[in-house]
Amino acid sequence: MGKSSLINCLVNQKTLARTSSTPGKTQLINFYLINDHFFLVDLPGFGYAKVPLPIRKEWEGMIAGYFNQRSVLKGVCWLFDIRREPGELDFQTRKWLVEAGLPYRLVFTKADKLSLSSAKTKSQKIAAALAVPDYQIFSVLNGTGKMALWQWLKNHLDFPHGK
Repeated sequence: MGKSSLINCLVNQKTLARTSSTPGKTQLINFYLINDHFFLVDLPGFGYAKVPLPIRKEWEGMIAGYFNQRSVLKGVCWLFDIRREPGELDFQTRKWLVEAGLPYRLVFTKADKLSLSSAKTKSQKIAAALAVPDYQIFSVLNGTGKMALWQWLKNHLDFPHGK
């Protein structure tokens, strides 16, 4: 369960964002208007998807352009499967986020696949390798991190009071 599942979990809806068991099914930028106040945006997850190189390059350009050209973009939740190790594309993603000057939060998904102590150790190791100070663990299955992520969103993204 990845990006689309996390969006569904955050908004307490099972079918808002289309989910798939195969990584890389999100191939366009999908916008979800939440409570008529803000958008959650689902970008292609090019770091883990098994797609041909030309498609991956197209997604890279689309994502980099989105980070740099969307004046209304207030921040990014960078989702990372806690079972993976960072690769070249992950370091590139961090570079794009830093260059765009966007607030971002590294969110380790699928934390339920590891013990709590293993998830904490692994997330610290990955965050250190990526030089990312602001991160958290998240599980769609048991809700770990859901309230903390909402709090980060509220604190960093200028949500209207009471929403």
